Order: sequence, then structure tokens, then C-alpha cells
Amino acid sequence: MEQLEGKISIQAAVEARLRKIEVVLISQGAREEKVAELIEACARTGVPVKRVPGADLDRMTHGKTHGGAVAICTPRTPTKLEDLLRALDASAEPPLLLLLEGIDDARNLGFTLRTADALGAHGVLIKKHVWDFDGVDVSRSSSGAYERLPLVLVDDAAGALGELARRGVKAWGCIGGAKRSAWGIDLRGPILLAVGGEKRGLSGAMRDLCDGFLRIPMRPGATSLSLSHAAAILLAEARRQRTPSAGATE
Repeated sequence: MEQLEGKISIQAAVEARLRKIEVVLISQGAREEKVAELIEACARTGVPVKRVPGADLDRMTHGKTHGGAVAICTPRTPTKLEDLLRALDASAEPPLLLLLEGIDDARNLGFTLRTADALGAHGVLIKKHVWDFDGVDVSRSSSGAYERLPLVLVDDAAGALGELARRGVKAWGCIGGAKRSAWGIDLRGPILLAVGGEKRGLSGAMRDLCDGFLRIPMRPGATSLSLSHAAAILLAEARRQRTPSAGATE
């Protein structure tokens, strides 16, 4: 069992129903307006809620970082590739997917998932053999996105991208030396954006699976971007292109 901390992460987990939640513990000193939505979500889904002294939560966690709420629950279940494919087949929108390679920090991953969720990505793929993250840390830094965004751990990247290719998904790899700028590529269709870590970038094996390459335009002499920032910029551009009123001023 895990201890999931924070109202936002816990409420997202309760509503996503990807974890079995044994009980949600809420501090007796928590303000009612701060926890009302969480309590309502628990009531709708049949999750038990128990009020406990705030000091008890402090002892269970690392100080007062819990924000007055802790959930005792099972780890978050990764999304199966076939489930993601079914969801893509049923969606009226062209798939927008993100593949991450070389990410080695739980908070960085959480920030990236938060961005992917906010900008409308339909799912995130990560190589299974590099998954050694603490799900609680990922969930907290993702502001709940980890709990609801489809996250697929892939054993066979070639097989996964092959299944996506059969559905018309084009894989674009982000590399610094690419000739084409992300600003000049049509990102409105079914696409997967492959982003590597700042230490090694995309591996040769991953590059061999890409249909094309793009770069993020930067000033001459600039250092490389972090994975989370590169992913955010690319997803924002894809979102901009997919928004009909993107060219309008407000």
C-alpha cells in the first residue's frame, strides 16, 4: 500500500478509480471549504473518510506536506497499450501522444505529465525498463495528472509504434540538429512526439523508429532544454495548431 498525500492528488485518484483506496484520512483541523470537494468525491465513489488529528498525519508523512489529507491506497495501475489503442480508436480527435526517453527524476516526470494533461495529450509512453519512480512523488508533482492521464510502460517500443502507425500516427523525434522547425510542421494530425533527456537525447534505437525529426528553434549558442520544458513547448505548439481560434486575438 502507498500513502498518497495532498487533496488534489487524492481527489484525482478517487475520481480516476485506478487505485484501490482503503481510506482517506483528513485532518480534524482542515477547513471545511478546503476539503468539501474531496469528501463529496469520496461519497460518490464509496471511499471511506476518517477524521484524525493533524499530528497523526504529520507522523505518517514527512512533516506537514500532506496539506491535511492522506490516502491509504494501492499503487496506480499503468495503462495497458491495448486500452490506450481502444481509447484512441473511439476518440473523434486525432491522437496526440508523448513518448519520453531518458527521464530520471520523479518530479520532472510529474511536471511533464501535468503539462501533457493540460495541453490535451491522449497518453504518455515510457520505456518499462527505466520505470523506477516513486508513484507518490510523481503524483504530487503532477498535481493529479498522473492519476488520470493514460500512462503506458512499453517493453517493445517498435511494436507499440507499429500499432500506432497502423492507426496513422506519425512519430516525430525532437533532436537539436533536425533541419525542420516544429513551427513549420503540421502537428494537427495523428502524431507522437518523442522527447529524450538532456543528458543523452533520443537513443539511436528510438531515432530509427521515428518517421521524421523536428527541433525547437532557439537562439544561437543556447544550451539544451530540459525534457519537461521541451515537451511543454512541443505540446503547446500542437495545441495551438489544433485550436481553431488560435490565430484570433483576445
